[in-house]
Amino acid sequence: MKLATFIIIGLLSTAGAARADQSGPDWMPAHQVKAQLAKAGYSNITEFEADDGHWEGEGVKSGRKMQFHADPKTGRIISEKPSH
Repeated sequence: MKLATFIIIGLLSTAGAARADQSGPDWMPAHQVKAQLAKAGYSNITEFEADDGHWEGEGVKSGRKMQFHADPKTGRIISEKPSH
């Protein structure tokens, strides 16, 4: 019984990892994108990750919590909107 539980837990944990997107080899590194975001007025950047072919996350800009998408190669913001 313990072995079956261990196997199920292992399978569930690897299934979540398999669904996570990965940055591409030609993408700007995350720390450089965060620097670009800081130059654009973002602070307190959270939930920063590769998703659907771009960087995405949340941060504070002009005192408002915002969601953003950033270009994977340049780090420039391609869309942003207030978080709910």
